[in-house]
Amino acid sequence: MDIEEAVKRLDDVAVRTPLQRNPRLSERTGAEVWLKREDLQIGRSYKLRGAYNLIAQLDEPAKKAGVICASAGNHGQGLAYSCHTLDVHGRVFVPRTTPRQKKDRIKALGGSQIEVIVTGDTYDDAAAAASAEAASTGATMVPAFDDPRTVAGQGTLAVELVDQLGGPPDVLVVPVGGGGLIAGVATWMAERHPGVRIVGVEPAGAASMTAALQAGEPVTLEQLDSFVDGAAVRRVGDVPLPLVAAAGVEMVTVPEGLVCSEMLALYQTDGLIAEPAGALAAAALGNGVDVKPGETVVCLLSGGNNDVSRYGEILERSLIHEGLKHYFLVTFPQEPGALRQFLDDVLGPDDDITLFEYVKRNNRETGVALVGIEIGRPADLAVLLERMDAAPLKIERIEPGSSEFRYLV
Repeated sequence: MDIEEAVKRLDDVAVRTPLQRNPRLSERTGAEVWLKREDLQIGRSYKLRGAYNLIAQLDEPAKKAGVICASAGNHGQGLAYSCHTLDVHGRVFVPRTTPRQKKDRIKALGGSQIEVIVTGDTYDDAAAAASAEAASTGATMVPAFDDPRTVAGQGTLAVELVDQLGGPPDVLVVPVGGGGLIAGVATWMAERHPGVRIVGVEPAGAASMTAALQAGEPVTLEQLDSFVDGAAVRRVGDVPLPLVAAAGVEMVTVPEGLVCSEMLALYQTDGLIAEPAGALAAAALGNGVDVKPGETVVCLLSGGNNDVSRYGEILERSLIHEGLKHYFLVTFPQEPGALRQFLDDVLGPDDDITLFEYVKRNNRETGVALVGIEIGRPADLAVLLERMDAAPLKIERIEPGSSEFRYLV
């Protein structure tokens, strides 16, 4: 795996994305925190690096036969731009969970050279369909992470950021999905700058690399939370896993709600639009990744393809994670003034009803309402629950993690 050759191959193709100091994260940690802005790469993610490096090395017969990939969205954009640049026909298989914005960008970047096929509910479903298509047509499969050429292309990020920083960082924090990015970056760092602490960050609901390292081989996750779509991979690649293990990468997981809070902070404070996977590394600082004051820390902001229609869910998940949003089932007597009594006896001055669903039932003495309440501070929950216990109404909290709660969020 020659990452330096990949650097030369990508010269004048990939954008040399900025490395920017982040005041908010630096103040929060006491370290010097820098963001490697791959959200400003072509296709708004680092995926172009691996896709182009692989396709550019194909011989002419293979290029004429075309290429195929499976993608949660970003890899497909990288492949699309590469196909457009190299005049190669490509087909991109994406799961139904892929945001519309990503599908539209794949088509825009590839133009007439690209077909987009939507299939399956997860990345792994799309990958199975893409593999079958490649086997039946003779087209070259361009893996998002499970190929040495893809890994080498993605590893060029490490070369670039060290050059921009003027030397290696003390800590490098990398988002992890299938493992291609962390394998390439960690391999080059371990060879050239072995003193760098490398941390891989996975979403808690899709921790496939953590599971694979513990088992000593790739394992298939039985349950998968696909919210962090760019990193929601059920099984890591055979190629990346031994490279990650050999490099001594430290792995941590972060809850999806924390990722949402970091996405909102990046947007509201820093003016950066990050997709969920793009916010993984920054979310982990102080939340699994502890750094020392004065250390130089680089977080890879891997992508910025976030559909604006998702911000409602992002805000909801963030509020729940921070303990500010709660749901209850309230049994009201079918009599005038019952709702007013609830408002007067239960709600505090900083409590806000954000959801109220109630259907009046004829010929019944009571009716149940679903009530969502946003509180001013997490500590206010205990007082709210005390007022609910003292109220004459029957009130049941819907606990996070319950089947009823999963229906709401």
